[in-house]
Amino acid sequence: MERQSKPAAMEVEPASKPKFRIPVDSDNQATEFWLFSFVRPHMSAFHLSWFSFFCCFVSTFAAPPLLPLIRDTVNLTAKDIGNAGIASVSGAVFARLAMGTACDLAGPRLASAAIILLTTPAVYCSAIITTPTAFLLVRFFTGFSLASFVSTQFWMSSMFSPPKVGLANGVAGGWGNLGGGAVQLLMPLVYGAVKKMGSTPSTAWRIAFFIPGVMQTFSAIAVLVFGQDMPDGNYRKLHKTGDMHKDSFANVLRHAVTNYRAWILALTYGYCFGVELAVDNIVAQYFYDRFDVNLHTAGYIAASFGMANIISRPGGGLMSDWLSDRFGMRGRLWGLWIVQTVGGVLCVVLGLVDYSFAASVAVMLLFSFFVQAACGLTFGIVPFVSRRSLGLISGMTGGGGNVGAVLTQVIFFRGAKYKTETGIVYMGIMIIACTLPLTLIYFPQWGGMFVGPKPGATAEEYYSQEWTEQERQKGYNASTVRFAENSVREGGPRSASGSQSRHTVPVDASPANV
Repeated sequence: MERQSKPAAMEVEPASKPKFRIPVDSDNQATEFWLFSFVRPHMSAFHLSWFSFFCCFVSTFAAPPLLPLIRDTVNLTAKDIGNAGIASVSGAVFARLAMGTACDLAGPRLASAAIILLTTPAVYCSAIITTPTAFLLVRFFTGFSLASFVSTQFWMSSMFSPPKVGLANGVAGGWGNLGGGAVQLLMPLVYGAVKKMGSTPSTAWRIAFFIPGVMQTFSAIAVLVFGQDMPDGNYRKLHKTGDMHKDSFANVLRHAVTNYRAWILALTYGYCFGVELAVDNIVAQYFYDRFDVNLHTAGYIAASFGMANIISRPGGGLMSDWLSDRFGMRGRLWGLWIVQTVGGVLCVVLGLVDYSFAASVAVMLLFSFFVQAACGLTFGIVPFVSRRSLGLISGMTGGGGNVGAVLTQVIFFRGAKYKTETGIVYMGIMIIACTLPLTLIYFPQWGGMFVGPKPGATAEEYYSQEWTEQERQKGYNASTVRFAENSVREGGPRSASGSQSRHTVPVDASPANV
């Protein structure tokens, strides 16, 4: 007698285990943001990116808090200091463009680790400088490390879904920028500790530079060991298996430079992040010289400007997502224009209240919140400009920040042409003027600040224009199609109502806890 097989209906298939512990959309991008989790690959990428960028910021701005000491030891003039400040942010202009391209072609993990390791020797060399030229060179090459910001924003834009990308970019960028404030406290404290051990002042400040050097070295190693490029794996593996199209530099470059929205965002970012960099370079010395406070007090005041990033830039990113939820892309654009313009007005006021120490500190804190929140709002928009050239456009925007910093320092804070307080007033006027071009940004599928969307235009059509018919037939644009589906709410509440992407994995499909 033959053994009868069990009916198919009686068979119980084991429930498939979720691939990720965090809820994801159809492109495996996280739809939730678990701030205090290290779950791989999404949240581990978040923590690696912000911390490595934080270390680079510490290294780049390790010199300003100790400038009164370095100035006396190396015999720096006001012009030497101004030139070095310009050098510290100018090199990163091209480095950020290169970093964006590297992220598009090789992935954020290798690109980030490479730039951090390549610039680390310059940090250690800061301890052995003896001439103004050497001081300028170490600041120039150390500043290249700020290009890691681009990999940070690219990484977050690849790991988190459209409804959370503003928050993820804002927190990662803001906590990284926090290094600009933390170093204002760190370097004087390290200097004081080394000096108490018996070192002379000229030796103590040199030894202090080993701390940012070590931090930067270990952050690069951590990115290499624990990082992952995309939710589904590293670029090398995805290219090998055919899950990701290996793009060419020419295509990435063409679609970036021909997108006018990228150029406008590069300009406006030059007068939020660029201003932040300029202030990081001048604020400690300004309060030290103008109000005759001691080095530690000047450091604490300068630190408060950078430390505001712990809430200001993430707040800008969160605001961008909130405005998108209610008004779509048009809300993101209006939010950026309003916040950055208010920041410009506060910058003008800061320069005008130079007669009062208390008023200067209070206005500076308000100014820091608005100018840094504008940075978070900017990168709530950048991920939607292009998907094929996301890295390079992030690099163009980030590079615009450095160009703004260079121009601002060259025009207003180099040499003795303007008093520092006068330069601050003019800088505020530049912020207001350079924010106006935001009114020209228009997405056919979502609209702009003053004009609604084009009838019948879709996000899928917008992103598919970056691919040829042949490439679309081969499925190279599959990820951009999924991104378009998951970006539906950028059209505003009417577009989003009842049209959640059918591919989105619901929250209860993944564990709620790490």
